[in-house]
Amino acid sequence: MPDIGTRDWSPAAIMRTSGAYWASFALHSGVELGIFTTLNNVALSAAELAERLGCDPRGTEALLTALTAMELLKKSGDTYSAAPAARRYLSADSRTYLGHIVLHHSHLVPAWSRLSEAVRGGAPTRDARFREPDEREHFLLGMFNVACGQAEIVAGALDLTGCTQLLDLGGGPGTYAVRFCLKNPQLNAVIYDLPTTRPVAESIVARFGLSDRIVFTEGDFLLDPIKGIHDVVWISQVLHSMDDETSAALLHKAAGVLAPGGRIFIQEFLLNDAKDGPEHPALFGCNMLAGTEKGKAYTEAEVRGLLKSAGAKSIFRIALELPQGCAILAGRF
Repeated sequence: MPDIGTRDWSPAAIMRTSGAYWASFALHSGVELGIFTTLNNVALSAAELAERLGCDPRGTEALLTALTAMELLKKSGDTYSAAPAARRYLSADSRTYLGHIVLHHSHLVPAWSRLSEAVRGGAPTRDARFREPDEREHFLLGMFNVACGQAEIVAGALDLTGCTQLLDLGGGPGTYAVRFCLKNPQLNAVIYDLPTTRPVAESIVARFGLSDRIVFTEGDFLLDPIKGIHDVVWISQVLHSMDDETSAALLHKAAGVLAPGGRIFIQEFLLNDAKDGPEHPALFGCNMLAGTEKGKAYTEAEVRGLLKSAGAKSIFRIALELPQGCAILAGRF
């Protein structure tokens, strides 16, 4: 049977993919060393930048050359400055800074480099708990940075008319709770997550002037009770960290705190039911293999089945085209 795929997997394409980590690591290092932040408003030579950052001159020049070739830096004579995209997304001085998620990706590298080991043994090759405070901070703020724009779109698409109480279950930094409350003046929200998440979440809530409408509740949603009665339960990028049985138990628990007629919304990177794409959810499943005991990428049919098992009377998909294979399924109870 002839190959009917449309993707170019020529030898050159295979080589590009195999060595794609070169560019990734150059980006990671540029953010970690503060190169883009330092060069945001000033042009410096490689020697001057090396002195400011306490780096080796030869090493600095090699990385600057790579980042210039990647068009993240601009070179004029012997001096370097940040390119417009780097100023906007990679300088810590920018409100649209994406450096936290870049550094989170760098923390995932050791586990991904041992993916074959995870496949052979079926066990994670990294500690998913982010023991170091900086790792946890980069993860939480990275999630906030990435979700901000999408949360605004989602908040505009979900009709929460008449809803006064929302539970952001496993809400992390509270990005969605913030956007939902900004969009719906009648709404109050609870962010339910681990105690280590609280400082970041409360700081973000305060930044948006919502401390009187959004509260943080500490707890482990798998072990501890979930209190209150809520019109809406929002569960974003949570189920992929657990297996079907645990996800089913969590949704039963969430359904138990819904007001009559309440809704559960689940946002995930969803595989298609044939499990042959899209690419990002498929690769994300490998990330869960390397980082969790039982996590996985779910198909739409699997999430629908979980909602039905939890007692949803009707299940529907929100009509939104979101990036990276992200989708939202809703169940009305």
